[in-house]
Amino acid sequence: MKTATLRLALAGAAMVLASAGALAQNATIDNLRPYDKSGINVFESPKSSSDFDGLRWRMGFNFVQPLQMLEHESGASQTVAATTLKEIGTDFNTAVANWNVDAQLAKGVRLSVTTYLSARHHQETWVKGGFIQFDELPFLPFGFVEDVMEYTTIRVGHMQVNYGDAQFRRSDNGNVVYNPFVENYLLDAFATEIGAEVLVRHSGFLGLVGVTNGEIKGDVGGPKTKAPAFLFKGGYDAQLNEDLRVRLTGSLYMTEKASNGTLYDGDRGGSHYYYVLENAAASATAQFTSGRINPNLDSKLTAFVINPFVKFQGLELFGNIEFANGTSKSADNALVLTPTSTKADSATRTAQLEEREWMQIAGDVVYRFGSTEQFWVGARYNTATGKPFKYTQEVEVSRIAASLGWFMTDAIMAKIEYVSQDYGDKWATTDTKYKGKFNGIMIEASVGF
Repeated sequence: MKTATLRLALAGAAMVLASAGALAQNATIDNLRPYDKSGINVFESPKSSSDFDGLRWRMGFNFVQPLQMLEHESGASQTVAATTLKEIGTDFNTAVANWNVDAQLAKGVRLSVTTYLSARHHQETWVKGGFIQFDELPFLPFGFVEDVMEYTTIRVGHMQVNYGDAQFRRSDNGNVVYNPFVENYLLDAFATEIGAEVLVRHSGFLGLVGVTNGEIKGDVGGPKTKAPAFLFKGGYDAQLNEDLRVRLTGSLYMTEKASNGTLYDGDRGGSHYYYVLENAAASATAQFTSGRINPNLDSKLTAFVINPFVKFQGLELFGNIEFANGTSKSADNALVLTPTSTKADSATRTAQLEEREWMQIAGDVVYRFGSTEQFWVGARYNTATGKPFKYTQEVEVSRIAASLGWFMTDAIMAKIEYVSQDYGDKWATTDTKYKGKFNGIMIEASVGF
């Protein structure tokens, strides 16, 4: 059924492409972040004005084929099924792809929808999300509205929330163009939620306020278990001269409770490191976050991140300093204790309501060179420290990565990465992460347009 659905979607896409011809391929959409090399280091979408001569739209795709050469080891028992590592070797992982559809609906108004044609976690066709963006409000004929919208951008939809700047540099399923490395950070702050955001930019300064349902999907059930999530972002971004660009932002995400909050596990694409530190029973779809850390802060959550970025000629420096505090459940959806409840039940409820903290620090150094900066070399350091669910002590996970890449054209790219990750000895001895390590080479070939 999933294969048939995918084939049907691809056939439909081919028919649309064949009938639309040059219209879909050549249409210009205002304030769109390009899906190829020219979209690198674009954070919030551009803002400009143009004439509107009728509905127009474009279609594009992102595709990646990975080759994995990783090995792993664990200090946990290799004679117990639950902690026996899955045997992994050198091979291709399944290719994944995104389908991007963008339309200009009116002057200063555009629509964007992204669909995962195939992903590690959902191998069937799956809509990531979409939004309408207003850079102008041509249907409100008031002079003051035009003045306000000169600096304002409004987004409404089921969309990627604008928390932090690492989201603009991460791999998003088939779209790996913006990421100079193969994987995302250990704590991968990414979520699609239903809501609205208002962004104001003036003279390099930016400020954003947003509100969402705090959930990965809409559901009118269980109203007592959830509350709205609020987003705040502020910063400065300026090209100071021909050689130097600086950007500094701070972002805050807050919610009192959620039935299934997913800020740190909302990626329905999945990790690009397959099976690392997973046990022998693991599958690519079920254990789709291999190599990442899920802090299980799924209910009450306050997350704050500071992101500095500097680009001097071909040299890029990007930082991520992040703090998160929250619980896995709220009092309204934690385990209910009864007269027959056990001590284990009581301990579980206590753990669900315990406020835990995590901290993440990451730094990227990338140097782009060549006549169009089509080549790059990069190095990354990333560490995450915090208390996992039901733990009495903190753990620390660290990763280093080095990469080399080449854009053969703006749309065709290849990169190779060496990665080494260490989980330390603070994990439970019944967890494969105890004294766990993995390292090796990853290669990705990608097309994006």
